[in-house]
Amino acid sequence: MNRYRWFVPRDPFVNEFSRLQQQMARVMDHFSPGEGGSRTMGVFPAVNVYEDSDNYYLTAEIPGIEQKDLEITAVYDSVTIKGERTIEDAEDVNYHRRERSGGKFSRVVTLGDRIDPEKVEASLKNGVLTLKMAKAEESKPKQISIKAN
Repeated sequence: MNRYRWFVPRDPFVNEFSRLQQQMARVMDHFSPGEGGSRTMGVFPAVNVYEDSDNYYLTAEIPGIEQKDLEITAVYDSVTIKGERTIEDAEDVNYHRRERSGGKFSRVVTLGDRIDPEKVEASLKNGVLTLKMAKAEESKPKQISIKAN
């Protein structure tokens, strides 16, 4: 199973299209320079997505990024996290290893069902962004009563 898949859509066509879209995004991120001539970060930020009966939850690791440098948008079945991480370059030094990258990033996470964009809550604590996204009423399971004949 693809390690970048957090939720498997129910429709096989959507599943295959989503996989292809993710692969193309990774290829484009790898080969195309971002704004300012630097490469955009790969799969950043790393996220976990989970749900309960009423909400979806997303946690994203974004160390070194302040609240003012983030933009979060939500639509009916996805959430987008955009931002910029600035890494200050030390002058007159030779790097032995440089793994922390800076630059602009954008991450779109598609959810399994609809959410209510008006009921999305976001918090940032210790470099971890947490989103709580209320499921739309039409997406919640409904109890069906059985009528006796």
